[in-house]
Amino acid sequence: MTQGTVEDPSRYLEDLFTEFHAGSLRVRNRFAMAPMTRAKSPGGVPNAENIDYYRSHAAGGAGLIITEGTYVRGPAAGPHPDVPRFYGEDSAAGWRAVVEAVHGEGGAIVPQLWHTGVERGRTPDLEPEVSSVSPSGIEYTGQQVGRAATADDLDALVESYVESAILAERLGFDGIELHGAHGYLLDQFFWTATNRRGDEYGGTLRERAAFPARVVAAVRAAVASDFPIIYRYSQWKGVDYTARIAETPGELEELLTPLVEAGVDIFHTSLRRHWLPEFTDHADDLSLAGWTKKITGLPVITVGSVGVDSVFRGDRIDETQADRFRVLQRQFERGEFDIVAVGRALLADPAWVNKVRDGRLPEITPFR
Repeated sequence: MTQGTVEDPSRYLEDLFTEFHAGSLRVRNRFAMAPMTRAKSPGGVPNAENIDYYRSHAAGGAGLIITEGTYVRGPAAGPHPDVPRFYGEDSAAGWRAVVEAVHGEGGAIVPQLWHTGVERGRTPDLEPEVSSVSPSGIEYTGQQVGRAATADDLDALVESYVESAILAERLGFDGIELHGAHGYLLDQFFWTATNRRGDEYGGTLRERAAFPARVVAAVRAAVASDFPIIYRYSQWKGVDYTARIAETPGELEELLTPLVEAGVDIFHTSLRRHWLPEFTDHADDLSLAGWTKKITGLPVITVGSVGVDSVFRGDRIDETQADRFRVLQRQFERGEFDIVAVGRALLADPAWVNKVRDGRLPEITPFR
């Protein structure tokens, strides 16, 4: 850089404007729109506002759109009537229009399939007469909420995920994402605070991963072999940012291996800070995304406060945008991730990706 010129931070992300392929999924660049709950689908049916919302982000440059969490068919999937559902013909018609809009702008799109489990809460607005269902019927504090899932409940849950995955393929989506993060149903099986089962779905890390792996395997068997399954997971929970499932790389491998064996194609590691090393006492200073890719060998999506000036639900970030773009570049160069998901920055400016690509950072509308 010559004296007197102004550094353009976007140049650090040039390598992220290359294509990505996995199975039948084709993505024009390495930027994804992160899933963000909106609860703006009246009666659970995507409408014209939803279509325009997703279209604008595809037009703005996001290569892969991961939809907000969408409820699978019960039992007791979630608390909000206006969160979109991913079953039934009314919702299917709305989602078909969303897919067509995103594809029309050159983007790829996958739905995030979601069941909240015990996080549905004590006073849900949706199906309040139905008892919440989770691994052990307890929330993270140990308090009883709803009831523990029976064998019949688990069978029904598997079929619900399968039903939604088949629908996604029929509607022309480019894959699916299973929401196994943030303390929701599938994650509740991972976490000892919410899984105290004494059957084959409780106990060791591998045993706690058995039901999520069963869901993956059932979906894998129901859709085309090249139809990608993305699995999102996290250490942190919405009710506890310090929560950890795996304390070592070995424990992480024990957790992830059943999911790989069941048929996951891509992992989506949910982080609040993409640049932090996951295991601070280890010689390798890899992020959770980096460890996930090293352990599984599969493509990985990273995420975590990209393009914003504060950590998600946290403090302001001291480093400059150029510093953090440079870190993101280094992580990509050393193979820690394949795609980066962006959330709040895209909420503020749907054209964020295109503006970064074109070096128009001063034109970006910042997230506040």
